[in-house]
Amino acid sequence: MSFLANFLSQWLGRPVLDKTGLDGLFDFRLHWTPLPFAGTPPGLPGPDGREVSPPPVIDPSGVSIFTAIQELGLKLEPAKEPLEVLVIDSVQKPHEN
Repeated sequence: MSFLANFLSQWLGRPVLDKTGLDGLFDFRLHWTPLPFAGTPPGLPGPDGREVSPPPVIDPSGVSIFTAIQELGLKLEPAKEPLEVLVIDSVQKPHEN
């Protein structure tokens, strides 16, 4: 479940904490319809310099990631929790020797 929480954190762009208390490995498939593409427009270079491909066709009748999670018997609940964070105060280029 911690792997799923980490995946959801990356996908949703916000922290997801595993509070299921479940250990071990699970085998399941999660099917949902992603939100419309909001990155670099197709045909232009992306962050890595390569041309961005057009996004796949989105099925407007598909379920959201939140519904897909509920279909697994899980629930994402918004909450305020203390989290450990890394704060970078400043950055400098290294000096040549």
